[in-house]
Amino acid sequence: MRVALFVPCYIDQFYPKVAIATLELLEKLDIQVTYPERQTCCGQPMANAGFEHLTKATNKLFIENFDKYDYIVSPSGSCVLHVKHHLHSKASEDLAHSIKNNIYELTEFLIDVLKVKKLSSWFPHSVGLHQSCHGQRGLMLSQMSEIVGPPFSKSEALLNMVGGLNLIALDRSDECCGFGGTFCVTEDAVSAKMGLDRVRDHISHGVEFITSSDMSCLMHLEGILRRLKSDVKVAHIAEILNAPA
Repeated sequence: MRVALFVPCYIDQFYPKVAIATLELLEKLDIQVTYPERQTCCGQPMANAGFEHLTKATNKLFIENFDKYDYIVSPSGSCVLHVKHHLHSKASEDLAHSIKNNIYELTEFLIDVLKVKKLSSWFPHSVGLHQSCHGQRGLMLSQMSEIVGPPFSKSEALLNMVGGLNLIALDRSDECCGFGGTFCVTEDAVSAKMGLDRVRDHISHGVEFITSSDMSCLMHLEGILRRLKSDVKVAHIAEILNAPA
């Protein structure tokens, strides 16, 4: 099994410990992981800003970095969804199509490919789970409340394998945090209010940590928590799943 690790820009620049935790977690599960060193941005910020036509070079480099692997794993639902929907190349469309089928967000890789049933991790804290929109409604990592169907959550299933962890039920478990990439810049007031609502839901239930499979959402919520001078912390799900026993 040839597995490559794709690390999004903001994790590389602001939260490198998340990338390290992802690598360590996969290695604990006996997966040999390669990190293509020439990798850069997947092109999502440009596309979200309306400049997808300028991502041709980004797409070309992404294909060159990841076309030789059976699986590409990333600790980011939003970046994975972008690649699945927007990676194109007139010269290498077959390779682009293969990558789109082989790229996985971390939790779906653990559940759907590795079929993990047990983890040797310990995290004795009360945790609230933020279901990111890209992960939930794009990658189908969990059931949406507006759909009548059996509930499921790949993130919850993994968190329930962590020793000592108390997963807290929230009032609005799948509500958007308001980050939305460029949305938080163009509609900053609405974005901040949505984030405040999400933070208050977690705080009112006494959580110690907010976790998610998208560090971009957590970055947004962390800023609000700091402004509130709250003791609640954020941690990417990879950091919790990788916590030593």
